[in-house]
Amino acid sequence: MIGWLDYVKPFMCMNMNMNMNMKDLPRHLLRCNAKYLWKRIPQNVKTSHAELGLIWKVGQRLWMRDFPGVYTSLAVDWSENVSQVMQALLEATRKRAVNLVAHAYSSISADDLAAFVGMPADRAVSAVVEQGWNFDSVTRTMTPTQPVSKPSHITSNEDQLYKLTDFVSFLEN
Repeated sequence: MIGWLDYVKPFMCMNMNMNMNMKDLPRHLLRCNAKYLWKRIPQNVKTSHAELGLIWKVGQRLWMRDFPGVYTSLAVDWSENVSQVMQALLEATRKRAVNLVAHAYSSISADDLAAFVGMPADRAVSAVVEQGWNFDSVTRTMTPTQPVSKPSHITSNEDQLYKLTDFVSFLEN
């Protein structure tokens, strides 16, 4: 998991060099706020580094909620700078897709589930069966177990202040 200092470090530096962009854009994708960083990256940097464009394509697919497109865009040999973050993004996207399916569907075909989670149908089926889903081998449909709803969490004033400070810092940079 990305630590707080890793997230704040780029904002301490006013220089918008390529190394920072290559590390930050995937991190911001993971936090669903890469659109603003993309707007701040100079055009010459965007056009001169192909991997930055590939990262941005992943972000565009995420905003369109095109899960198969996200997985296709993520299926790239990433450089060492971004490979771990892109892998974390892949895992977070799969987890989110499974959660969305569990909340939205009473049953889903194995092939549709595979498209949502970006893996072959047999692997997708075994992954969700491990989470307690039911699989009907005759109809090849999955029945998700309803996720346990968490009681509403009341955040402390300190947590709210941290989130507000984090958000304002993001907007200022």
